[in-house]
This record gives sequence, C-alpha cells and structure tokens, in this order.
Amino acid sequence: MPDSLSRAIRWDTVVGALLIVLLLSSFSFVDGFGNALNLSFLLGNTLPIALIALPMTLLVVSGEIDLSVASTAGLSGAVMGKLWNEGMTIETIIPVCLLLGVVCGLVNGLLVTRLGLPSLAVTIGTLAAYRGIAQIALGSDAVTDFPSPYLDFAAGRVGDSFLPQAFLPFLVLLAIAVVVLHATPFGRSLFAIGASEEAARFAGVRVKRAKLLLFVTTGFMASLTGVFWALHYASARYDNATGLELSVVAAVLLGGIDFDGGKGTLGGAVAGVFLLGALQNVMSLLNVSAQSQIVVTGVLLVVSVLGPRVARQIAVARAGRRAVTSAQTS
Repeated sequence: MPDSLSRAIRWDTVVGALLIVLLLSSFSFVDGFGNALNLSFLLGNTLPIALIALPMTLLVVSGEIDLSVASTAGLSGAVMGKLWNEGMTIETIIPVCLLLGVVCGLVNGLLVTRLGLPSLAVTIGTLAAYRGIAQIALGSDAVTDFPSPYLDFAAGRVGDSFLPQAFLPFLVLLAIAVVVLHATPFGRSLFAIGASEEAARFAGVRVKRAKLLLFVTTGFMASLTGVFWALHYASARYDNATGLELSVVAAVLLGGIDFDGGKGTLGGAVAGVFLLGALQNVMSLLNVSAQSQIVVTGVLLVVSVLGPRVARQIAVARAGRRAVTSAQTS
C-alpha cells in the first residue's frame, strides 16, 4: 500500500469521514435534524463536551487522565448558585468559580506529580470528593434566576442562524489549543512525555511542571464549563454535568488520542466530540431512551480504545508484508 494511502486511513481521518457520513445521512433521513433550532441545540449541547475535550486531549497525549472534570463542573455550578443566592454579583461570581477550578486542578496535579500517584486513581477519588462538596455547598436547591444577558448569551444564537453565540469563543479556544499542541515546543514535549516520560526527562523536558500545568488548565476549563452549563440550561444544581466525564473521555479516545499517550491530533479529538454529539442528537430525534444512549456511549468508548490499536496492527502487518515482498523481489 502506498505511504500516502496509509496516511489517509489514519484513525482520526476515519472518524472525520464517519462524522461527514452521519451528518449527510441525518440531513437526508432524520426528520427535523436539519432545522436551525435543532442544529443550535446540537451545538449547544455538545459545547460542554467540546470545552473540556480541549485540555483533556493534551492531558491524555501526555499519558494522564482527569475523571473529575464533571464533578469540578458541578462544583463550579453549585458555588455559582450559592454565591448568587447570597447576593454576590455575577461579575464577581464567575472569576471566583474559575479560580475554584484552578484549585481543583492544582490538587489533582500535585497529587499526581509530587506524590507520584496514578492520575486514574486520584481523579476517581476527587470525582467523588468534588461532587460531595458541591452537594454540601448548595444542597438540593436549584438556582435559576441568573441575569438575563448572561442567560441569553449562553443559550442564544447569532442572529437567525443556527450558530450558538457561545460557539464563537469556543472557536477561539480551539485555535489556541491547536497551536499549542501542534505548533509549539510545549506541545511537542507533551507527545514526548506520552511516548516515554523517562526519555523526555533525559531530553530536558520538565515533565512534572508540564503535567501540573495541564491539570490546572483542565480544572479551569471544567469550571468554565460548569458556569456555561448553569447559564445555558438556566439551572445551577450540585448534580450538573453528572456523567459528562464519560462523554468527554469517549469522544477524545474516539478521535484517535491514544490512551497510553504520545499519539493523536486535536482535529481527531474534535471530530470525535462532534461525532458523539451528532449521534446523541440523532438518537434523541429518533426517541431512543436515555439509558440506551448511555449504552451506545459505553460501546463507543470500548471501540475508541480498540479501534486505533487494531488500525495500527493492520498497518504494521501490511508494512511487514511490504518489506518481505521487497526483499523477495530484490
């Protein structure tokens, strides 16, 4: 197989092609999919996954993971509701919530980088801890009376188009993440860390500092997502974003980011995010139950782990056959 064709069938390319096929078939065969209101709902509901997927991609590339992101988002929303009930202005509340996310990420990062604990175990623990703190902070209350301009921005569209207003800042964040991961020495160092942490350290990469920065950034983006969630759905509750971590991890891995680190592209991760979001939207339009949608997400998570590995094994096997054929003919 020619090298150009081999590159063309990379896993992230396959995911992008699947996204295009799903969109085209949904426009053609799913009633209501192409209407502006539904497309706006699709993008708006996918944005929380997409926002957290940006730093999560960088984190997984470096060989780590953060499963506490949904709980951090829920804690941010709960604190937002609590402070609003106590009379604080929204302009003060939002920076406080973002700072809280930084602290949550810092706790995760310090436990992983300074104590040497595995990130999977650490963030499973903080997943429960942060959600419990959120419940203590707000209880079972739901706060809904946030200022109209903020609610309108989080849920509104650009003019008469299907594009949510909040999607425009996301595009800016996406551009920043792409540049950082694929066009800077820091981004290249993350691939090196994921491929071999020891080799990266010998090459002069400050591994612990890089990972700590990634955990802090992930916590910040999770808290930003919590603020957006509360405003977009006009409800701050302690259980906001429950289960979101599964969708984020499934989307990132589905996009071809290797769970072992060192491989993947942000373009593939974003394609995975919107493939998952579009699939969930289609299932809702087809009246598929929420429980069945969770099953599909779980299956996609398994496929996203197995798929790239199978693709690599096939590529290695073909390369081996080409080498043998070349040796026989020479």
